[in-house]
Amino acid sequence: MPNIIIIGENSYIGNAFEAFARKELNPNIKKISSRNEAWKNENFSQADCVLFCAGIAHKKAEDELHFAVNRDLAVETAKKAKKEKVPHFIYISSAAVFGNDGGTVNPRTPPNPRGAYGESKFEAENELKKLSDVNDNGFILTIVRPPMVYGAGCKGNFPRLVRLSEIMPLFPDIDNKRSMIYIENLCFFLLGLIEDRRRGVFFPQNAEYQSTSAIYRQIREVLGKKSRLTKLFNPFIYFFCNFLSPAQKLFGDFVYSGSDFEKIDFIGFKTGIKRSVENPRKT
Repeated sequence: MPNIIIIGENSYIGNAFEAFARKELNPNIKKISSRNEAWKNENFSQADCVLFCAGIAHKKAEDELHFAVNRDLAVETAKKAKKEKVPHFIYISSAAVFGNDGGTVNPRTPPNPRGAYGESKFEAENELKKLSDVNDNGFILTIVRPPMVYGAGCKGNFPRLVRLSEIMPLFPDIDNKRSMIYIENLCFFLLGLIEDRRRGVFFPQNAEYQSTSAIYRQIREVLGKKSRLTKLFNPFIYFFCNFLSPAQKLFGDFVYSGSDFEKIDFIGFKTGIKRSVENPRKT
């Protein structure tokens, strides 16, 4: 039974992982706040893994805060973990290291972060890699770059799409493709990483790509509402996707494509949407 420390006492992924892991494996888990340097006074020496889930993603936050938490705090925590002989450190990064232009990411795509969030995540990755020699089995570093994470109680683009779906009986019929991952699929994947102590950079996603229109239609079905799709607005949407980041994120393409990218089908698409919509406040 592994001993796991989660950094980020109130993080969405951290809370979800704790609940999932206790149900599936019942490990010893301790959540530690990343605020006020409380983590510095904690003893890491008995931990089998430190899972770093703390992070700042809000656009309105100062750039300095993004780098202070997403990069500096992660690196200092990893240094403490290594010093206290923790064998495994997992850093939750983001697909944002590839920028905001969308498209297809393959194993050879170079990171191209834009903005403080993506830049701070990528700089953290680079600093963390300096702490982990590939031949040093005493300190295994794992970096996870999930695409959009959705689930009950999540923040970001998914709840916005749910709100739109609630009030819009007519919706654009856009045949885009998005990589995304349901929170329980991500937790299932993280638990496997911990059990196997896998080293490297990982890109977990749901087993199938989805279009925004398909997500809208499934949300409406869960809500018991009929859906109508139209291609009437498509030319305007395609135009705005070239200039407006919110339009690109909603209707543009973003996919992880390649055999090196993990596809997780622990929970299927329809079930994940149903659980996310029916329990919006659950974390």
